[in-house]
Amino acid sequence: MQCRRCGTEIADKAIICYRCGTATTDPVRRAAPIQRRRPILPLAVIVALVLLALVLGQMSRTAADPEMLQVLAGLSAGGALAVLLLRMFRRR
Repeated sequence: MQCRRCGTEIADKAIICYRCGTATTDPVRRAAPIQRRRPILPLAVIVALVLLALVLGQMSRTAADPEMLQVLAGLSAGGALAVLLLRMFRRR
């Protein structure tokens, strides 16, 4: 018998070709599909950034110079939105 991939002469009872490793028969069963697990890290980052924005927003109410805290709160809220949008568009 000859290998269907490389053409090497192999034994009639061979299961695979000794030269290239190709199977001599078609598989009986199909491989089970692998389910992708959703990563939890982006969700944790979104939650942390939203909580940080809320805390900084509350702190800016009582601070002597609230502008800096408001800017940081806006940046963290924007970061959470960016992570959310990137995660949504990556799935498509």
